[in-house]
Amino acid sequence: MSTRLRALGAVVAMVLLTGGCAAGTHPGAAAVVGGTDISVKDVDETTRAVSTAIGQSVGTADIVNQMVNDALVDQVRQERSISVSDAEIAQAAPLVFNNDEVYQRFQADPVARDFLNQIAAGAITAIKLGGGTGVNDPNAQQKQQQGLQDVKDASKDIKVKVAPRFGQWTDGKLDSTISGSLSRESDQAKAKREADQNTQQQGQG
Repeated sequence: MSTRLRALGAVVAMVLLTGGCAAGTHPGAAAVVGGTDISVKDVDETTRAVSTAIGQSVGTADIVNQMVNDALVDQVRQERSISVSDAEIAQAAPLVFNNDEVYQRFQADPVARDFLNQIAAGAITAIKLGGGTGVNDPNAQQKQQQGLQDVKDASKDIKVKVAPRFGQWTDGKLDSTISGSLSRESDQAKAKREADQNTQQQGQG
């Protein structure tokens, strides 16, 4: 099964799908995908939980990438009336990393577990969109790739807006190396930190 689902092990780095502009989120939002808000709080909590579960540091941009991708797939799933059961998710989740120890750490933390389940649900959705039956389909990997292309085509009209601190949404993916809006956001963050420090110093004085 792990051979058939080799793509599942790389789902965390799934191809991101479509895009609108890279700005325009409201305060507190890391990203807005259609009508779905992804909060900075959720991103920060998920980053910490996933880093602990994996046993190594994971960048917030990577988490935003995956959460945006999951939201896109979920919206297409609802539009196409694709059903994904809890039992299917439970079957697929251990295959994402194909490491029982890592899987158990994900299961032990509700935030990490939800993140993993979203990845598993996205993989199942892609397989079904590609004409497959689920993770046990003998052609699951091929069907998943077909499904991802289907999602890409179907979600062209879904607006994706990402807060500048995480990068810029360009050509259907998040580029965290782009300056410009990122540097402006950095200046704002610096000003806020300085103001906070001044307030703390005044309080101590």
